[in-house]
Amino acid sequence: MNQKATATELNHESRLQSEDHQSIRLWLRLLTCTNMIEQRLRARLREEFATTLPRFDFMAQLERAPDGLTMGELSQRMMVSGGNVSGIANQLEGEGLIDRSPVPDNRRTLCVKLTDKGRTRFVDMAVAHEGWVVEMLGDLSQTEHQQIMQHLAQLKCAVVPLEG
Repeated sequence: MNQKATATELNHESRLQSEDHQSIRLWLRLLTCTNMIEQRLRARLREEFATTLPRFDFMAQLERAPDGLTMGELSQRMMVSGGNVSGIANQLEGEGLIDRSPVPDNRRTLCVKLTDKGRTRFVDMAVAHEGWVVEMLGDLSQTEHQQIMQHLAQLKCAVVPLEG
């Protein structure tokens, strides 16, 4: 797929019509921005670290929990199925980036932790990831950042009551 086609697919605003409500326009703008940022992060992780965003997210969860997490906890935190978590865990364990060991009081449950090699690898990726995000959003002034954060906080509060 060429880069222009990819950009068109990510630009959900291209579907807008003049009669669309302003809320639809806002939602599609948010979706477009999110997809564009995510696509660039995925590409950079693939190019510079030969990894995927789900693998990065998996390792990020473990970095935040030095005592380890169960596979179920990882699945919940990542909001993906247990099968997805198992597949990623198998890959990372095969590369020596994580260790899985039985939980002492429940031998059927596995505790997953980053190995020293995994922690080093993740720190390298996290530093680069932060740099990429800053690169993408860094041209906004501090005032613009604050305004966007304030508006998104208002939006989040407006949306939360609608959750069931």
